[in-house]
Amino acid sequence: MMPDHVAARRRLSPVGRMARHAARTPRSRAEARRLAMLGLLARALGNPATVVGALIVALLLVMAAAAPVIATTDPLAQDLTARLLPPDAMHWLGTDHLGRDIFARVVHGARLTLAVVLSVAVLVGPVGLAIGIAAGYFGGWIDTVLMGLTDIVMAFPRLVLALALAAVLGPGIENAIAAIAVTGWPPYARLARAEARLVRGRDFVQAARLAGASDLRILVSHVAPLCLSSVIVRLTLDMAGVILIFAGLGFLGLGVQAPAPEWGAMVATGRDYIIDQWWVATLPGVAIFIVSMGFNLLGDGLRDVLDPRGRTGSGS
Repeated sequence: MMPDHVAARRRLSPVGRMARHAARTPRSRAEARRLAMLGLLARALGNPATVVGALIVALLLVMAAAAPVIATTDPLAQDLTARLLPPDAMHWLGTDHLGRDIFARVVHGARLTLAVVLSVAVLVGPVGLAIGIAAGYFGGWIDTVLMGLTDIVMAFPRLVLALALAAVLGPGIENAIAAIAVTGWPPYARLARAEARLVRGRDFVQAARLAGASDLRILVSHVAPLCLSSVIVRLTLDMAGVILIFAGLGFLGLGVQAPAPEWGAMVATGRDYIIDQWWVATLPGVAIFIVSMGFNLLGDGLRDVLDPRGRTGSGS
């Protein structure tokens, strides 16, 4: 005679058996998401370059947030009796030609650098994403027009075009951000377009369209989220270039104006003393190098973590 629990299980419909299996499954969706996040974190922590890059970027954030606490000296205060002093216990990175403390100016300059990086990211990321997914999803004449505009902007070297725009707009941090952002969105548009062209033919997009979803809803809810990870990785990798362009504008006098503590302008000021007072130009240049390297390392790590298919066998 068949046991009661076996007979009851056989009487269940396929849907009932699936429901019972789901009820007995220990991992809920929330737990699955948590485990996925832990897996991403483990992959990130397993890459030493990613950890170093994250630490450098975190140091930049701390310097920007706590600049008055880290460097108590006024970065704009001049003391001509202490001009061009080498690094010592009083002035850790020495002083410049006006007796200003270079350590204080480098620390406070992190605020300007971070402000430019975040502002450019907020501008170019969404603009490039919107243009790219629209071109890739709709195709046709919309794709032709948007990508034609993208190709026109990309035809000019980015630094040269940014310099030209900054010269037209005039010096200042707002104009520098605008010049960098106007020249920076095309790569994101091309990347998002390629992702959108792959996604638009997927079954879930077709199902959403058959269910009556509008094109705007499909773009926002289905296409854009799948393109977002690639755009974030590209943003992180591009921040080093943004820092270098901003420093270049400052070096040429087209960025933040004196006496603001901007790293590129500090390098320009110290070039006249590079032989005898090397620290005036070298140390702000080292800050530019370290922060740029940090964003590059972090971007490489995010690319490996968010897109494991692109990893090499070494996992780096």
